[in-house]
Amino acid sequence: MTRRNRSVLSILLAPLLVMSLSGCTGPGAAAGSLTGTPGSAADSASGVSFEAWLADFKAYAREQGIAPTVIERAFRDVRPLPRVVEANENQPEFQRPIWAYLESAVSPSRVSRGRQHLAENAQLLAAIEQRYGVPSEILVAIWGLESDYGNNYGDLPVISALATLGWHGSRADFAREQLLAVLRILERGDLAPELMIGSWAGAMGQTQFIPTTFVAYAVDGDGDGVRDLWGSKADVFSSTANVLASAGWQPGLPWGLEVVLPDGFDYGLTELAVKRPVSEWRSLGVAPAADGVMPPDDAEASILAPAGHRGPAFLVTDNFRAIMRYNYATSYALAIGHLSDRLRGGAGITAGWPTDEPPLSRSDRIDLQRLLLARGYDPGGIDGVIGPMTRTAIRTFQRELGETPDGYPTQRLLERLRRLQGA
Repeated sequence: MTRRNRSVLSILLAPLLVMSLSGCTGPGAAAGSLTGTPGSAADSASGVSFEAWLADFKAYAREQGIAPTVIERAFRDVRPLPRVVEANENQPEFQRPIWAYLESAVSPSRVSRGRQHLAENAQLLAAIEQRYGVPSEILVAIWGLESDYGNNYGDLPVISALATLGWHGSRADFAREQLLAVLRILERGDLAPELMIGSWAGAMGQTQFIPTTFVAYAVDGDGDGVRDLWGSKADVFSSTANVLASAGWQPGLPWGLEVVLPDGFDYGLTELAVKRPVSEWRSLGVAPAADGVMPPDDAEASILAPAGHRGPAFLVTDNFRAIMRYNYATSYALAIGHLSDRLRGGAGITAGWPTDEPPLSRSDRIDLQRLLLARGYDPGGIDGVIGPMTRTAIRTFQRELGETPDGYPTQRLLERLRRLQGA
């Protein structure tokens, strides 16, 4: 057994202690059994048996130029996983408020252990930062959130998980693309199929790469000829830095910082789509909170107020957007930025959060959008996702009520809509 396989196998046998905060390993980690038996046609949303689906995919893979020996080896022990079906179909009714998410993501334990890992890997991280321009604290923060510093990156066979997604449910195209990428990884010889362990959604390794991201950005950082995101920290950190550098990370530019907004600030400007030079934000009265330092005046930046006018505000740069290449959620990118600040010794977020605001359930959010639309304010869809158009619709309704138009959805606002519409 090679050094690489020994290191990977030792990690696979280690206890899996926590669930990933990124959401990839978490939903499946507590649900169902790991294994399953091949299903019947009635089990699949498409009405096709797992065996028939798999035979069709194998034929497709051969058409794409994958060697038959690679295909047969990859799918030798593949099976549908009920746990993956459950995780894919389970859309939680409630989401944690951002302050609860950040409290968990940037816990005292994660900060202290992250600082220890920074010290232990200082030489390696410094060399990678020199090459890619991505700060060590950002890399360690991503490592911390994605796998709790390598302690948990999932426990499912990735090939079986992706085959289950491809066969059963609404993510067939995604799974098909990812499975083909898996075969290309195996064909290159990076690792054996049985060592490809990850989340129910197919994310792999200590910083949770989906297979297409692995193919495009994984790096052999230790020079042993393979890209090992399970057992080689050099490969893990180099590959993670490569993703951010490829997303346009600008060395020397901060991800952002907490800011104070002036009285009367137009919360319609608090959207990622609104980018202005820092000098312009300064002219509008935006100032750093506590001892923060604003980015250079010519840097393009946006303002975010993720909990409305009663919560903290943040000025975020293009490096914030580079972090979102990992997970396209502002809460995730804020967690990475905040954790990286804490790892380098920075202070926490100074402004308070509106913790007295009860969260809206998914049903509530759908009802909110339905009622906004009925009132003539287009929320951009009735899907329970509070995106830019829904926030714009909320602001319009808030102006109608004479309230601060911050676009933040609350139970009280929903109840006002219900009363007005007689719902």
